Amino acid sequence: MLYTIGDAAKELGIPASALRYYDKEGLLPHVTRSNGGIRMFTEDDFEWVHFIERLKTSGLPIKEIKRYVDLYLQGDSTIEERRELIYARREAVERQMAELQQTLDFITYKCWFYDKALEAGTTEVPHSMDPEDMPPDIREIKKRCGVNRY
Repeated sequence: MLYTIGDAAKELGIPASALRYYDKEGLLPHVTRSNGGIRMFTEDDFEWVHFIERLKTSGLPIKEIKRYVDLYLQGDSTIEERRELIYARREAVERQMAELQQTLDFITYKCWFYDKALEAGTTEVPHSMDPEDMPPDIREIKKRCGVNRY
């Protein structure tokens, strides 16, 4: 089945302008055009767009996604380069996830802190609380995040 850009955008849940941009940037190498020049998408193109979207969401710049597409189109001779690009992206995402986990831990601590402060009517209670009186997970987060006063 073939889809126009409007139908493809609806199916994919992204704006048609994004599909036009991806096509203009050379990220959609398999999209064909009708005799009248209308872009026609297939289900396989949808999977490719999802792949492009995941790379974009991972933080890979459009320029690097284009590089990947170019390498892909060159075939098996570029397997190692594509592998390196994907591994590098994986490492970057893992670093981002670790940073986000640390941020979530800090926010979890602050949620606990303000729950205790609200319960006591003052921030002095959680500030002055002996770590041994804190729940073990909060004590560990406080230590891991280096939270002292703030």
